[in-house]
Amino acid sequence: MTVETAVVLGPGGPVGTAWLAGLAAGLRREGVDLGAADLIVGTSAGAIVAAILASGGDLDRLAVLPPPTDPGGVRTDPQRLAEVFATLGDAELERAEALRRVGRLAITASTGGEDAAIARMRSLVGAAEWPNRPLLIPAVDAETGEAVIWDRHGSASLPEAMAASIAFPATAPPITIDGRRYIDGALRAGTNVDLAGDARVLIVAEPMAHMSGTNGVTAGEGVVVRLVPDAEAIEAFGPAITDRATWVPAYQAGVRQAPDTAGRIRACSMIT
Repeated sequence: MTVETAVVLGPGGPVGTAWLAGLAAGLRREGVDLGAADLIVGTSAGAIVAAILASGGDLDRLAVLPPPTDPGGVRTDPQRLAEVFATLGDAELERAEALRRVGRLAITASTGGEDAAIARMRSLVGAAEWPNRPLLIPAVDAETGEAVIWDRHGSASLPEAMAASIAFPATAPPITIDGRRYIDGALRAGTNVDLAGDARVLIVAEPMAHMSGTNGVTAGEGVVVRLVPDAEAIEAFGPAITDRATWVPAYQAGVRQAPDTAGRIRACSMIT
């Protein structure tokens, strides 16, 4: 697929969500609206911000972490989470088998109900319907390990697709769609930049670049603009991307990076 401008927003837990939201909000103030891209791809944390951008929603609603709609509805299962990381880190396992195993761990983990997870996504994005524009949200089948790419033509509602894409095994419940259960889209291919095709301008925001490195995918003969947390943002994040206490500093760090980022985007893109 060839498009003029594509925006890809990667995974990063609650802290990454806040930074992405702050960056996108700051860019809007600078006259650069990432939501005006011809294609938006959002994975895990990136799916939340991508959905708000594509829907034309208010990013400032995430300046402070909204309270959960059901405080006890979604929770982490520490024992299963340790098993998930051990499985993903097992170099002797083929990737497909590792995904099937962590999918089974996700299904058996004590992480709360799906309804609470879906309701949380609906409250964060402020919308229940897919926007009428190209938005892709990947997830992974918990039983087969195969990927699915949700869009407005699929059977998942927007909150369901978001909840599935952020459902990292043992931290959130797998989401059931058409009788199949789905987990975190980052398990497919990290930031999933390949879904942007051969965009002339590819803008990739990677909240976890300082932890996992940047992806080597290019935009064919086009231009790649990589947006990553700077040293001050990384310090604001703290040691754990799941620490909701650092949400506000992470959001503000994104806003602070926006002016310089806007100049880089304007130099090669017509997004306004």
